[in-house]
Amino acid sequence: MTTVTRDAADDDLHIRQAEHADLLAVFRIEKAVFPQPWPFDAFQRFLEEPGFLVATEAGKVTGYVVADTIPNHGRALGHIKDLAVHESRRGEGIGRRLLARALATLATRNATSVKLEVRVGNEPARSLYEDFGFEALRRVPRYYDDGEDALVMVRDL
Repeated sequence: MTTVTRDAADDDLHIRQAEHADLLAVFRIEKAVFPQPWPFDAFQRFLEEPGFLVATEAGKVTGYVVADTIPNHGRALGHIKDLAVHESRRGEGIGRRLLARALATLATRNATSVKLEVRVGNEPARSLYEDFGFEALRRVPRYYDDGEDALVMVRDL
């Protein structure tokens, strides 16, 4: 049996700002990927944010990122709040492209640094963030409802 590995860079993958019509697909990915998914209305609240981006291919949402800025001592701090890729499309570079685009969007919104929280046990996500220059700042015990710790990771833009 031959395994075909697709590279998202070679596909007809597009990244754009999320629209209302994308919300159900985003929510389905969220529920399939995370043990503690965001509620549907959380995504609705971020619809106008330039950092709520979806990756689409042939009109179907394959992944998304939610990022925004928050004030931090007179400077904007970027926050990657949520990033997920459909389970059938992992390992193709979609998450990498979404993260790169979100960081660029945050930079245009005058963010000088970016933070995120990630499960200590989520090695693939931690590896991706480290590849982008994020460093662990601190560990937050029992951050998630199931008791798992989170790492707060940061990087300058």
